[in-house]
Amino acid sequence: MLENVIEDNNFAVLMQNHMQELIIHFFNKEQNFGILCKIEDVLFEPRLPEKINAEFRSLTLFFLAGYTFETAQILNNTLIFEAGFGTENFGSLVSVPLLSIMQIIVDETPVLINLASIRKEKKVTRKIDKNGIDNSMASFLSNPENSKFIKK
Repeated sequence: MLENVIEDNNFAVLMQNHMQELIIHFFNKEQNFGILCKIEDVLFEPRLPEKINAEFRSLTLFFLAGYTFETAQILNNTLIFEAGFGTENFGSLVSVPLLSIMQIIVDETPVLINLASIRKEKKVTRKIDKNGIDNSMASFLSNPENSKFIKK
């Protein structure tokens, strides 16, 4: 049965590895892409204002292009990137566990569909490397255009 496949932990590891390899391939080819992901598993640092949070649906599409693509990296089975949200372009570091990505999309076409369904208690806990955040913030601050996102 399909449930036996998609709920299998080994299948989830296989999907996670496949997603990571595909995303790294896109990084190397400088290919912009989108991810459709479960918003409940996404972390924003700093947290987004409630007004912006309320606009997200349970499955949300993020498109990685431009500065967002340039800041993207994979760390501890998590896709991390910086993005601006809302009309004020509120800056936040976005962390998406790979297994929360349901589709990877190029030019409006899904190139990967993740069918792995793991139970909450089996999910790998997300850890953000402090050095990764510091490096990401340094990269963010090196762009003079981003000074408008810093509270004084």
